[in-house]
Amino acid sequence: MSVADVISLLGGIALFLFGMSLMGEGLKKVAGSRLELVLYKLSSTPLKGVLLGTGVTAVIQSSSATSVMVVGFVNSGMMKVKQAIGVIMGAILGTSVTGWILCLSSLEGGSGVVQLLSTEVLTGIVAVVGIILRMFTGKTSNRYVGEILLGFAVLMYGMSAMSGAVSPLRESEAFIRILTSFSNPVLGILVGLAFTSVLQSASAAVGILQALAVTGAVTFEVALPIVMGIAIGAAVPVLLSALGANLNGKRTAFIYLLIDVLGVLIWALLFYGANAIIHFTFLDAVMSSVSIALMNTLFRLATVIVLLPCIGLMEHMVELLFPDDGSAAEEQEMDRLEERFLQHPALSIEQSRLVTNSMAERAEGNLLMAVGLRNRWSDKDFRMVGETESVIDRYEDKLGTYLMKITSKSLSQSQSEEVSKYLHTISDFERISDHALNISEAAKEIHDKDLQFSPEACHELDVIESAVREILSIAVGAFVENDPQRAARVEPLEEIIDGLCDEMKSHHVDRLQSGSCTLNQGFVFNDLLTNYERVADHCSNIAVAIIELESDSFDTHEYLNSVRAMKSSSFARYYEEYKQEYHL
Repeated sequence: MSVADVISLLGGIALFLFGMSLMGEGLKKVAGSRLELVLYKLSSTPLKGVLLGTGVTAVIQSSSATSVMVVGFVNSGMMKVKQAIGVIMGAILGTSVTGWILCLSSLEGGSGVVQLLSTEVLTGIVAVVGIILRMFTGKTSNRYVGEILLGFAVLMYGMSAMSGAVSPLRESEAFIRILTSFSNPVLGILVGLAFTSVLQSASAAVGILQALAVTGAVTFEVALPIVMGIAIGAAVPVLLSALGANLNGKRTAFIYLLIDVLGVLIWALLFYGANAIIHFTFLDAVMSSVSIALMNTLFRLATVIVLLPCIGLMEHMVELLFPDDGSAAEEQEMDRLEERFLQHPALSIEQSRLVTNSMAERAEGNLLMAVGLRNRWSDKDFRMVGETESVIDRYEDKLGTYLMKITSKSLSQSQSEEVSKYLHTISDFERISDHALNISEAAKEIHDKDLQFSPEACHELDVIESAVREILSIAVGAFVENDPQRAARVEPLEEIIDGLCDEMKSHHVDRLQSGSCTLNQGFVFNDLLTNYERVADHCSNIAVAIIELESDSFDTHEYLNSVRAMKSSSFARYYEEYKQEYHL
């Protein structure tokens, strides 16, 4: 093999890889965002997952791309690991479609009309049509189709270049000896694995093996272990994609490798074990491009069929291999904010909603824990309040950044309003958690200094704390359930809390003057009241955002003024209800 042949081979590989990439990207552009959405919505059962994974991979010509999508869904919490296994099996099977496309390169033309079926003529026609669509049509979808056709043409030219470059090797005894050595199962598997790991594409590795078949030196005995090794090597790019993923994302990526390794072990043991007894006569059969494509497909199909009933077992295996590392639940929640979902506003907004709901519930829990410290001190709970407050700060940072990125996309009116609601409310939830920290520090001062409030002051604090617990529960519940009617109960109770705080401050001054309350007690008492009042104010902001979203407006001041001025029947009813419940 001359230097010119080597350069021609490398050029063919480059054209092949570029053509496959161009064709895959064009297909993804034509499909738009539908592929990811289909994967997310229609993979509810293992069989559906296999069919979808096969179909999507056949379209985009990359099992790695499909599997990386799935890793993203699992990483974000949108898809379970068990659900993802079926899709990955389908991706493993679907990638064999490329081999059948490459079989077109083996078409030989005759004369007359039959000559149009030759590889050269067919590829030329596709290239001409592709360049016309790509450069001379204004319609975007036509340009994408042009890219697909050009990608196909480049791929076929690359395949032809590879076949032409290696054809002299059919006369090379040294090459035949080297290739024959790959008939050793272990060596053949390792070669296929290494080759695919370098190329980062199982389809490309199979394509090169098909190109080598023109030499006539690729036998069944040589091709089988290499095809097995190619299957394992295809897991490398998927594993690399999971380096920054969470625990379940890593488990999902490893599933790809596990399926391929199990498939190779099962069929290698069965085939070579049977061969040791039966001594198959077809091992020396010379492989063609078509027979290699058939072998690749049958091997992958057989693997999927055998392992499909074992999805639960494989899930358990990866759980044992990757045990729960104790990662904080909040970090796993925030993993929902996948950057790739930004291309699909409905999807990214839904993920933002779920994460914001989690933030709201954590803020509520943190405040309740802080309030409880006054009567039941706990060093552990005090530390937990501080840690949770830091977590909620991270929620606000990540959510705020993610939501701002969503606003840069093309949104409908309702989507814009929903994003605005989240942007308005996340700061309120963060501030509620800040006040929880302040309340916990006040409780610590009470504990450390052994401060004893008068029975009257204790009673007043019990009343205001009960009211704060209720207003927070109403506000968070209304937000999570998006319930404007429930949110309407917040403002009347907020006015009650404001009134209670004013009355308690007046009583506190009286106690100071009478000497039943010390100055130190007074400072802590006022700190508590200030924080309770601020919490109620933030609950009011949250409720207004919910109500105003329903009325397609965010004029907070106008809403509050109109409610208080009109004293609607519902407002008056709720106000009287809470006045009877919370009084000193």
